[in-house]
Amino acid sequence: MEKVYQVLKNAGGANIAVGVLIIVFGITLGVINIISGASLLRNRRNILF
Repeated sequence: MEKVYQVLKNAGGANIAVGVLIIVFGITLGVINIISGASLLRNRRNILF
């Protein structure tokens, strides 16, 4: 029974670590998208279609 709790503890820790990484990755991509969108808005007069 003790081994089961150890496995569950390790799985829970891994899930928390993966969740934190996904949150950080999502925030980073969001900031990059906002910056690139602001750059496009700033230079919208130079864009020709």
